[in-house]
Amino acid sequence: MAFIETLITIFLILVIVVIFAQGVVIIQPYEQGLQVRLGKYIGRMNPGFRWIVPFVSNVIKLDLRTLVIDVPSQEVITKDNSPTNVDAIIYIRVIDPEKAYFEVSNYRIATVALAQTSLRGIIGDMELDEVLYNRDVINTKLRDILDRETDQWGVKVERVEIKEVDPVETVKNAMTEQTAAERARRAAILRADGEKRSAILKAEGLRQSMILEAEGERQSKVLRAEGERLSRILQAQGQAQGLRILSVGAAPLDNRSMTVLTLDALKVMANGQSTKIIFPFELSQLIRQGAKFLGGTEETAEDITGRPTMDESILGDMPKPDTVDAILKEIQDAVPKVSEDELKDTIKRRLTVEAIKGDDTTSPVV
Repeated sequence: MAFIETLITIFLILVIVVIFAQGVVIIQPYEQGLQVRLGKYIGRMNPGFRWIVPFVSNVIKLDLRTLVIDVPSQEVITKDNSPTNVDAIIYIRVIDPEKAYFEVSNYRIATVALAQTSLRGIIGDMELDEVLYNRDVINTKLRDILDRETDQWGVKVERVEIKEVDPVETVKNAMTEQTAAERARRAAILRADGEKRSAILKAEGLRQSMILEAEGERQSKVLRAEGERLSRILQAQGQAQGLRILSVGAAPLDNRSMTVLTLDALKVMANGQSTKIIFPFELSQLIRQGAKFLGGTEETAEDITGRPTMDESILGDMPKPDTVDAILKEIQDAVPKVSEDELKDTIKRRLTVEAIKGDDTTSPVV
């Protein structure tokens, strides 16, 4: 009898322990518990060790951490009728456990379904190029829509990211052809611009070369003309000086001396090889002078004093070497000078132009 009572006692203790264990609930720090007893909501249960009435109470635990939900890929038609596969990622967090449990059967599935529907509507109002280049706009619009709709479920949409935009194969091929055509167009524009700049630089170099060549030729002509002018001036001054000496030396000569010189000139002309002789003076005058010479006549004092004398002032002032040097210096200063760097640049351009012309003449005609 005592043994049976002992067994009953042990059984009762075990039952009590099991019943007590059934009422033990442990809430994690990142969770929030909702206690429901006999179909009635009792209240929230904070993290830690908690005990409820077993068999008649139920505790629903909700995770309050940020959850990452993957929106499955779906085919969407854009505004320009381009089929595109789009998927996204949503970051949500439960901020009101009562609404998240009592207002919607499964807030995760509901959020995914709402994201798919809203994503189709947003992309349907945009062209394919806008979808590819304006992902931030899509993310912002989708987040605002989801956050407004899920607020009644006690869920906060923190962030939305479009993970991939994958057009169908035919659209990809068309985009590839469009990209290739655009690159070809840009290459043609760049090539034409390069050829234009090259032609401009060639023409500019040729123009500079011709200008410098003309300037050098002008300076050369100016210097050559000035040299010839000075040479003629000096020759004329030399001839004038010689005539001056002759006039001074011939002043004391009388008519007899001139007659002797004239006869000597006739003798020299007679020794020539020509058969025709032209006398540059009147023979009667020569004979008259020779007769006077043979007759021993002399000039009177009146003839000598009446002989015209030459005034040396008619020759003018003879320029000194310093004056000639000053004139040359003024001419050199008046001529524009070209620096050594400009001459080097001109030579380089001229060599470049000649090299280009040489390439053009040797290149085959297409």
